[in-house]
Amino acid sequence: MPHPEIIYEGIFEIGTYDIDSLKRLTIPAMTKMMHEAAMQNVLNLKLSYWDLIPHNITWVLMRKRMDIHRQPTLGEKIKIVTHPAGFEKFFTYRDFKVYDEQGELVASASSTWLLMDTVKRRMTPIPDFIRNHEMPEISFLEHPDKKIDTVKEADLSKEYQVGWFELDWNEHLNNLHYLLKMMDVLPLDIHKEKSLKRIDIIFKMESVYGDHIISEAQAVTGKDGVFAHRIIKKDTGKEITQGRTFWE
Repeated sequence: MPHPEIIYEGIFEIGTYDIDSLKRLTIPAMTKMMHEAAMQNVLNLKLSYWDLIPHNITWVLMRKRMDIHRQPTLGEKIKIVTHPAGFEKFFTYRDFKVYDEQGELVASASSTWLLMDTVKRRMTPIPDFIRNHEMPEISFLEHPDKKIDTVKEADLSKEYQVGWFELDWNEHLNNLHYLLKMMDVLPLDIHKEKSLKRIDIIFKMESVYGDHIISEAQAVTGKDGVFAHRIIKKDTGKEITQGRTFWE
């Protein structure tokens, strides 16, 4: 039988700081709740960032695809279910499902993670004490396509400087802020008149305090409501994040 805490379920109430002007739960706020559920899950499993410090390893998010069916509104409660969804030599997967109070699925997400050796600063195989956790006997989500549309010539761009309150406990730009900066570059009418239905992000490099970064986006030709995204470091031009959003 799987570890009794391998599956985590958390209840979150949508407050005023979580909504947009239409009283809808914002996608960044929903993502933050998902990340909190995942953190509680690894804390219960004794596999959190702090539990792994003695082993000189830490989790790094590589990829996340999120599908949104409905954005719940102010005052609603949602249930987030998350669990590890399999291991490979270097990678592990985590699934998320978000339900409303009627039990309807309002969003889901699949994610890919690796373990980084904090001394050598490179990825390392997943050790047996992590791989030995049995997976839950429930259906897993489909993993995203390997390739996504890339920005060839940006239609939109905005520059940012990474600040202290955007960092995580590794003192790297928190992955939630990659999402915020990717979406923020889009025109106001997209946010006010459309709804985000899918976002797919590939995290390629870390960013730290003081970095000057540029968020770029380009409408994908022949695909209405689809944008290719990337975030680059201003000084080197290196791509730190690549993404794609779908709006209806």
